[in-house]
Amino acid sequence: MKLRLPGDYRPMSSEARAGLGAAFVLLALISAIEIADGREPHYIGLLAAAPFLVATFAAWREVLIVGGVATALGVAFGSYPHGLTMPSAVQIGAIMAATAIAAVAGTVRAGQAERLVELSRLASVAQAAVLRPLGPRVGPLAVAGRYISASVAADIGGDLYEALDTPYGVRMIIGDVRGKGLDAVRLASIVLGSYRHVAYERADLRAIVADLDRAVARSVGDEDFVTAALVEERGGTLTIVNCGHPPPLLLRRGEVIPLEPPASAPPLGFMPVVRPRVERLEPGDRLLLFTDGLAEARRDGEFFPTAERAWRLLGHGTVGDGLASLESALLEWVHGRLDDDIALVLMEYAGAQPATAAAGPSWEVGTDT
Repeated sequence: MKLRLPGDYRPMSSEARAGLGAAFVLLALISAIEIADGREPHYIGLLAAAPFLVATFAAWREVLIVGGVATALGVAFGSYPHGLTMPSAVQIGAIMAATAIAAVAGTVRAGQAERLVELSRLASVAQAAVLRPLGPRVGPLAVAGRYISASVAADIGGDLYEALDTPYGVRMIIGDVRGKGLDAVRLASIVLGSYRHVAYERADLRAIVADLDRAVARSVGDEDFVTAALVEERGGTLTIVNCGHPPPLLLRRGEVIPLEPPASAPPLGFMPVVRPRVERLEPGDRLLLFTDGLAEARRDGEFFPTAERAWRLLGHGTVGDGLASLESALLEWVHGRLDDDIALVLMEYAGAQPATAAAGPSWEVGTDT
């Protein structure tokens, strides 16, 4: 892979062209004022502002172009009509010094901007490696997933989700790693890697929780943890276990039902002992899984009314359209400023499917003990 230095040639961006145009407009305006003021030069020192203006948008080449034009104008105005005077020479020297300083500043700014773009690209690659695209169908369910980053600079964080079609039904997980950045992504990848293995091997969701808890405990410090909710749909029966995570929302016939667990349990990493909640699904039911970034999104101290708006936003169109409408309403509510990343999964149950033989022992889901 070839590394590109900040000074390497590349096509001029629209921002650089805009900055170059603004700088020339400024030069023209100062020149017009100087001409209108009379024969003696009074304002040529203001020409030094043009290189700094273009440095905020473009690289050193454009700065030197503008600085050269500004210096030439300074010499022209300073030399007319009686030749170059000492005050005019000092101002022209200031223009040249400003050009040099602005060129250095433009180079530093361009390098920082390029590093930011590269960071964002690498963050997106890392996030995509952890979170695989969901849907449009997983087994008999319509499923969509969405990740909303709180940072415009880097789309990276510790929120996680997955949906798998296993011998024990469709199994989904949504979770939230404490913390942010690469450490959070690393732990999220550990949880998802373990889940993608044990979801096919364990007949009991509680055994999956135990496996994930050990994986987290081996990988983090005493104060780190992962909240998570695990969901299994099998033949129209929905089973949920919750490890300190916001409860999923069941959307049914215009109502929104929070599926609270029978008993609270701590997050993964704190040895949770979970009790399953079991629901019988009806055709057309939808289930929203989300991380606490959605529950804690606020505007002027008022939380986003997820439950009140869930049916209107999520109950129509495809599941993908539903998540898109929820994201739009959320960003409008917070005026585009989120404090935390958000992961969303929306699934729709169409009706009972023909039963298939499981590739291992199953457990009775009609109990919460």
